[in-house]
Amino acid sequence: MDLRFTDEEIAFRKEVRDFIAKELPAETRERMIAGKSPTKDQVVDWQRKLNARGWAAPEWPKEAGGPGWTLAQRYIFREELQQAPAPSPLGFNINMCGPVIIEFGTEEQKKKYLPRMLNLDDWWCQGFSEPGAGSDLAGLKTRAVREGDHYVVNGQKTWTTLAQHADWIFLLVRTDPAAKKQEGISFLLCDMKTPGITVRPIITIEGGHEVNEVFFDDVKIPAENLVGEENKGWDCAKFLLGNERFGQARVGASRERIRRLKVIAQESMDGGRPLMEDPDFRRKVTEIEVELKALEMTVMRVIATETKRKDKKPDPATSVLKIKGTEIQQMCSELLMKAAGPYAWVDGDPDEEGASNDVDVAPDWAFGLAGVYFNWRKQSIYGGSNEIQRNIMAKAFLGL
Repeated sequence: MDLRFTDEEIAFRKEVRDFIAKELPAETRERMIAGKSPTKDQVVDWQRKLNARGWAAPEWPKEAGGPGWTLAQRYIFREELQQAPAPSPLGFNINMCGPVIIEFGTEEQKKKYLPRMLNLDDWWCQGFSEPGAGSDLAGLKTRAVREGDHYVVNGQKTWTTLAQHADWIFLLVRTDPAAKKQEGISFLLCDMKTPGITVRPIITIEGGHEVNEVFFDDVKIPAENLVGEENKGWDCAKFLLGNERFGQARVGASRERIRRLKVIAQESMDGGRPLMEDPDFRRKVTEIEVELKALEMTVMRVIATETKRKDKKPDPATSVLKIKGTEIQQMCSELLMKAAGPYAWVDGDPDEEGASNDVDVAPDWAFGLAGVYFNWRKQSIYGGSNEIQRNIMAKAFLGL
C-alpha cells in the first residue's frame, strides 16, 4: 500500500493553498486563528467563494454539483482549509443532508435542494438528538403521523447546533411506534418557518449560544419531503453518520493548533525560561505529534481502502478516526490552557476590552482559552460518543 501523494496531488495541494491565500478574508482567518468560530456572514461569504470556484462540496459527484474529486483530493482540500485556517463548507449542508439526498432522494428533491445547499442560500441544521435519545439515537420518540398529503410532527429535538441560523432542518421521526427501535423511523425535511416550530437557546458552559432545543407542535410537513422510504430512515441516518465521523479526524486543524501551541510556548515564560524548554511540557507536545502522525496514517489507509469497497455501508474504521481525532483536539486544548495559565480565564474579545489606554490584562492569544477547553469536552460526545464508537469497533472488528 503506497500512502505517498502523487505529483498531481502535490500540485493540487498547491492550487488549493494558493486559492485560500488569495481569497480568504484576513478578518476571517484572524478570528479562526484566535480560536473563535467564524460568524454566520463569514461562513456564507466563504462558501459562496468556494461555490464560485466549484469547490463548495468536495465529496459530491459532478452530476450533483461537486468537483468529482478523488478521496485523496478531498483529504488534501480539507487539510488545507483546516491548516489555513479557513471555514469548512457548512457540514449540515455538504457532509450530512446533501449526501443523503444524493443517495436516497428523488430527482425533484435533488433539483430543489442541492443547488441552494451549495451556495448556502439555505442554512440547514440537524434534528437527530432528543432528551432521551443521544448516543442511543434509535430511542427517539418524536412522532410523525401521515395525514393525507402531509405528516403531522410532534416532539422535541435537543443540542441542535446553530438552529438559530437555520432555514431548514432534516430530522429523524418515528412513523411506526410498534416497530423495533431501528425500524419505523423516517427521514424528513422541514422548513424552519413552518408554524408550530419553537427554537430555544441552550447556553453552553463557556457562555456561548451554539446549540438549541427545537420543539414541534402539530407541525405539518409535506409528504413529498420524505427522503427514501417511510420507516427506512435508519438507513439514511447510518449513511449520514458514517460521513460525519470521517470528517471528525480533523488532522489539519490539530496540526494548526500544535503549530500555534509551539509558538505560544516559546513566548510564555515559566520559571524564567520559555515553557517549551520544560521537559514535561515538551514531552507532552511530542506525544500529541506522534498521535497525530499515527492518525494521519490511519486516515490515509482508510482513503486507500475506501476506493476498493464495493458496498456503500459506512466503514467501521471511521469510528477509529472519530475517537482519536477528538482525543487529540482535546489534548491540544489542555496544553493551550497550561501555556496560558491564569490568563486563560480572561474572557471576552481583546479588541473590544476597555479604552485604548487600559493596561493589557492578558496576551491576545490567551483570551477565552478556558471557554475553548470546556467547550471542546463535547467533541468526544457528539456524532456518537466515543464509548459508542468503541462498541461499534468491538462488533465490527472483533465480532463481540
